[in-house]
Amino acid sequence: MSSISSQLTQIDIFKRNQKGENIQWDTGIFVGRPFRLAYSKADILVSDFWKKKASGLPQGCFLLAYYDNKFDGSEEVEAILLRVLRPTTLPTDGEVISSMIEYYKDNIRTGNNERSQLDSYTRYEFSFSGLECSVLGSFYIDNRGVTRFGADLENFYSAHNYSVIKPSTEILRKIVNYRENESQKEVGNIRLGKVRYSSSRRFQQTEEDVPVSVQAPDFAGKRTALFGMTRTGKSNTVKKIIQACVDMSEQAELQLDEDTESPEEVLNPFTENNNPKYPIGQIIFDINGEYANSNLQDRGTAIFDLYQQKTVRYSTVPKNGFLEMKVNFFTEIESGLDIIRTHQEISNDNTRFVVNFRSIDLRKPEDYHSNYSLATRHNRQIAVYSCVLYRAGFIPPADFRVSFTASQDVRDAVRQGVNPSKGMSLEDAANWWESFWEIYAQNSVFQNYREEKGHEWADEDLKALLVMLTRKSRSGGRADCSGFRILNPVKEQHTNTIQKPYDRDILDRLREGKIVIIDLSLGNPLLQAMFSERICKRIFEDALERFTSTQPNNFIQFYFEEAHNLFPKKEGSNLSQIYNRLAKEGAKLNLGLIYATQEVSSISSNILKATQNWFISHLNNEDEIKELRKYYDFSDFTESLIRFSQDTDKGFVRMKTYSNPFVIPVQIDRFPPEN
Repeated sequence: MSSISSQLTQIDIFKRNQKGENIQWDTGIFVGRPFRLAYSKADILVSDFWKKKASGLPQGCFLLAYYDNKFDGSEEVEAILLRVLRPTTLPTDGEVISSMIEYYKDNIRTGNNERSQLDSYTRYEFSFSGLECSVLGSFYIDNRGVTRFGADLENFYSAHNYSVIKPSTEILRKIVNYRENESQKEVGNIRLGKVRYSSSRRFQQTEEDVPVSVQAPDFAGKRTALFGMTRTGKSNTVKKIIQACVDMSEQAELQLDEDTESPEEVLNPFTENNNPKYPIGQIIFDINGEYANSNLQDRGTAIFDLYQQKTVRYSTVPKNGFLEMKVNFFTEIESGLDIIRTHQEISNDNTRFVVNFRSIDLRKPEDYHSNYSLATRHNRQIAVYSCVLYRAGFIPPADFRVSFTASQDVRDAVRQGVNPSKGMSLEDAANWWESFWEIYAQNSVFQNYREEKGHEWADEDLKALLVMLTRKSRSGGRADCSGFRILNPVKEQHTNTIQKPYDRDILDRLREGKIVIIDLSLGNPLLQAMFSERICKRIFEDALERFTSTQPNNFIQFYFEEAHNLFPKKEGSNLSQIYNRLAKEGAKLNLGLIYATQEVSSISSNILKATQNWFISHLNNEDEIKELRKYYDFSDFTESLIRFSQDTDKGFVRMKTYSNPFVIPVQIDRFPPEN
């Protein structure tokens, strides 16, 4: 691709040597002339003969319009870029149609030219038709002699003075791979696919392939969307993007821990050669397990199979070859409680004591170290929560102890003979709190405390935890609820080892430039969302901290298959939600977001509006097409996106990337390459 890039800079898109009778040009094949031209639309006169010579004019194909007239003996160095949309009427169509109808009504024998009874003039008139084209912009030469593209028209002349050509393979390659500052683009190109205009390829199959390439700045740190029905090639495209990022990452010249940059240099994550400075980390949230595991449907294309040395896999359940995303519930309090809350049985249980337990807040207060009363209450809650886990059968770390404060009169009332502030084993602590709950409602110590302080000694969260621990919904009552027993299904998510939290471990591997695959295929939806959000938050917070302390961030790419399962819905407007923050703020932190789903309407508009790269395959209804029309020039493809052939159209997408100023129809290469 580097050699191709070098060739692109040598291609002259304005070469005008005309050969023959308005048919063969150095830049392409003559196909017609405009009869109406405006800033956004052009209507072109074409003939059957010209279309045949050009091997057809499929819907969506690129055309170039050159101005033929000369001013002061010099040609206009400008080429208007057009895209074929649909047929349009000619001013003479009424007369032609009337003549055709009369011809057919006379029942004259029709067929090839030898048998046709039409005179040559009539055949000539009948061969003309009109095409409506959208104006994408214009190529021109700036005052430094560099080819530029403007996404509009600064000026246009009388329509009849233009010639329209279908670009040659060489010129088309220049068009679809155009980049700003072209002199800098001789390295770093990675092929993604080839130009493809239509589902039918009777003419295209005989033409030379025109490669379409991408570069690191197109995807690294950018937001990328892939939309289309199931089995239309979305996953293959995602894998090609992963492959492109691996290729880019291998060109990195530095490691993240090499402190060689000034604060000013930190802001530019690319080298002079347009490669990333640091290895690119990639994390894939694999809802269906197709990236982490081999399967019959996508045999040989699992990312892990192809990049085993670069890939680390994590799972929510024990699996060979996977690291488990387990949590030490005793030391990672908030994460453990989140897992409990999101467990399907517990989240669906509307029993009063379960509802109260799910509502407790065990986050450490912000003023924990300065507010003695808050710290005291928090420590008591943590102690009882640890006892609940212990009674439920969660194995604590070795020598694990809890401590909390209680005044002398409270300790005397409980009559356990120990001082909790000096630390207790979980067995002793559980006994202490069980004795406490037995006497709490009737003991005068606590009644006097309530009258003196104006509130109870045990707050509502502590009571909810004591009900779980003792299985008694009322102090001094009998065991009348399941209590800690409801936690039995969650025990498999617990580990008693003191280890690096899995989200920290994942972050460290991403900073090294590894591919991390999170296999969520065996988790329930609530658990999937919890793990995904925790990992995303950890990475985002670390990137933000590095950014504010002027430390460099390597690129980290987030991949979400079936994104509608995790992302906020269309009507979601909570901008603090982690996926919205990744979309809105991730660019400055070098965090890229790549998401795939079937429907445009299933994704929050906050994410869609921040998306720079779009890959659209097949959408099967007008509602989705209506949503798509809002973005870039996809309205040019609304008719063709509805049509789809399961046999031939997999991987056929309409692509808009960060560096391309217009949408390009592309056949994405198979992953991995055939060879």
